[in-house]
Amino acid sequence: MALIVQKYGGTSVGNTDRIKNVARRVAESRARGDSVVVVVSAMSGVTDGLIKLAKDIAPLPSEREMDMLLATGEQQTIALTAIALHTIGVPAVSMTGAQAGIVTDGVHTKAKIHNITPQQVHEKLKAGNVVIVAGFQGETATGQITTLGRGGSDLTAIALAAALKADLCQIYTDVDGVYTTDPRIVPTAKKLAEISYDEMLELASLGAKVMQSRSVEFAKKFGVVFEVRSSLNDNPGTIVKEETKSMEGVVVRGVALDKNQAKVTLVGVPDKPGVAAKIFKALGDATVNVDMIIQNISHGSLQTANSTPTTDISFTADKPDLLKAQKVIEGLKKEVGYREVITAEKIGKLSIVGVGMKSHTGVAGKLFETLANEGVNIDMISTSEIKISVVIDLAKGEQAVKAVHAAFIG
Repeated sequence: MALIVQKYGGTSVGNTDRIKNVARRVAESRARGDSVVVVVSAMSGVTDGLIKLAKDIAPLPSEREMDMLLATGEQQTIALTAIALHTIGVPAVSMTGAQAGIVTDGVHTKAKIHNITPQQVHEKLKAGNVVIVAGFQGETATGQITTLGRGGSDLTAIALAAALKADLCQIYTDVDGVYTTDPRIVPTAKKLAEISYDEMLELASLGAKVMQSRSVEFAKKFGVVFEVRSSLNDNPGTIVKEETKSMEGVVVRGVALDKNQAKVTLVGVPDKPGVAAKIFKALGDATVNVDMIIQNISHGSLQTANSTPTTDISFTADKPDLLKAQKVIEGLKKEVGYREVITAEKIGKLSIVGVGMKSHTGVAGKLFETLANEGVNIDMISTSEIKISVVIDLAKGEQAVKAVHAAFIG
C-alpha cells in the first residue's frame, strides 16, 4: 500500500462536474489500496475575483486582510471535494493548512513554510479517510492565517509529500505535462518525458505556468520526485527529478515567456557607493521580489569635472508589485537624489533553458540572431549556467517565442 499526495489545480476543480471527476480519480487510487492526501487550489477564477473585490475598495489593501480573504477560496474547494467523495461512499475529511500542521513565517501574501507537523493528517489517514488539505495557506506560530503566494498549492503538495514521506507526489493540472513551450502559442510544442529540477526551476521562475518555482526548489532540496500530469485524461505526464548525464545532450529544453513583468528605471542616480544598496534593501524590506537589474551611464546627462557622476538603474519585478515598488522608490527620492522614475508594463521576458547549455557554445549568439531576424529589440539581458533571459516588447513576445522555439527545438 502506497501513500500518495495528489494536487489538483484551479482548472481541475473549476466547477462541480470537475470536482466530481477529481473525487472519482481519488476513489480509484483508494480502491487500489493506496492512502491518499489531496491538496486543492481555489476553483478557477475565484482567487482573481476575491482580489478584484478587495481592489474595488482599496488599490493597496492590507496584506493581512488579503490573506484572510484569499484563504477562503481553498476552504470552499476542500469542503466541496469532501462532499463529492462522501456521495460515492468514500470517507473523507477536509483540513485547512493550519489544521494540517503547516506553520509559516509572518510575511503576509508571500509566506514561507517553516515546518509541517502533520499529526492530524496521519490520524485521519489511519482512521481510513482520504484527507483533503487546502493548498496555498498556513498559519504562523501565533495563529495568524498566511498565504504562500501565487501557485502556493504546488508548494503545499510538495512540502506535505516530504513531511509525510509519501511514496508518490502527483501534480494534476489542465495540461498533459511539461512542454517545450506553451502549446497555446506553439501548437507543435513537445511534451517532455522527464526534466531536471534545475530546468524545471528555471522554467517555473521564468513564466512557465505549470509549476510554482518555490515548490520545485523545495522538491529539489528534499528529493521529492514528482509527476506533472493532466486531471482530464489518463496520459502519462512529465517526471521531475535529479539531473542525469543523458539530459545534457539536449541544448535547450524549453522556451518560456513571462508576461507578468514590469520595468522600473531610476534616471540620474548619483553614481557612488551605497546608493544601489539603499534602493534594493528598501525594496527587499517591502517584500518586492526584484528579478533583472541593469546599470549604465545616465542618458541625457552631461558629466563635467565638478559634477557628481550619475547612472541609470533599471530593474524588473512582477506587475502586481509595481505599485508597491513605486511607493518605495518615491520614499527614497530625497535620500537617494535620483532625477526621475520611468515605468513600463508592456514588456515580456523571453527565456531559453537547458542543462545542455553548460557544455555547448554559441547558444547566446544563435538566440540574439534569431530575435534580430524577427525585428525584436532586446532591452535587458540576464544569464545563468543553464538559461538566457531577455526583456523585449510584449507586443512581439509570442512572435519571438515561435521563432526561438523553431530555431532551437523545431
